[in-house]
Amino acid sequence: MSRPRPAAGGGRRLRVAPERLGRWLDRVAERHGAFGEASVDDGVLRITCADSTTVALRAPFGWTPGPALLASFLTEAPLPRRAGVLLVRRGRWAVGVFDGPDLVVSKVDSRLVQGRTAAGGWSQQRFARRRGNQTDAVVTAATETAVRVLLPHADGLAALFPGGDRGLADEVLADPRLRPVAALRRDPLDVREPTKAALRATPEQFRAVDVHIVEPGDHPLA
Repeated sequence: MSRPRPAAGGGRRLRVAPERLGRWLDRVAERHGAFGEASVDDGVLRITCADSTTVALRAPFGWTPGPALLASFLTEAPLPRRAGVLLVRRGRWAVGVFDGPDLVVSKVDSRLVQGRTAAGGWSQQRFARRRGNQTDAVVTAATETAVRVLLPHADGLAALFPGGDRGLADEVLADPRLRPVAALRRDPLDVREPTKAALRATPEQFRAVDVHIVEPGDHPLA
């Protein structure tokens, strides 16, 4: 479970692993009373507790509401889905395919991109060109890695999650060969460096249920 953070309009947002969601909701009911009204709006399940606390749940890969809304949500949210992950920053990239939380195939690599310099004048301009060329080489290499790792699994992917430097990820996914996976793009992951360890940890983010809880004292004053 992620650390709660303030949400726009009041309340808190957090991410909860789908396997732990039932126990988390049990604790919410213990604090705020039995669940009453439940409704679905644009795929988001909204539940109201006895004390007027509201909980909004968004499944990471969507879900199909059944007659018992909460039960169908809890059944579908943990189902394993195949997902692609593309992490890119200057000098390093990582690409992987997951079945649920399990990493099926991956490639992590790096290339030198020089850091910034305090030099000025022509030296600064030469350095900027060299650094730009090195960054272009990273994008080219990361694109080839993405083609090799992701495309063989494109037909079975439910989603693609980019992370790292958003601009560099955009450049990689602009390659025409990657259109089938780029069309599955979801919100970016929060990743500092595209290491193998960081790649393996991404299911903690992309499989989590997005939760927005608003307690009675959180409602903004009229």
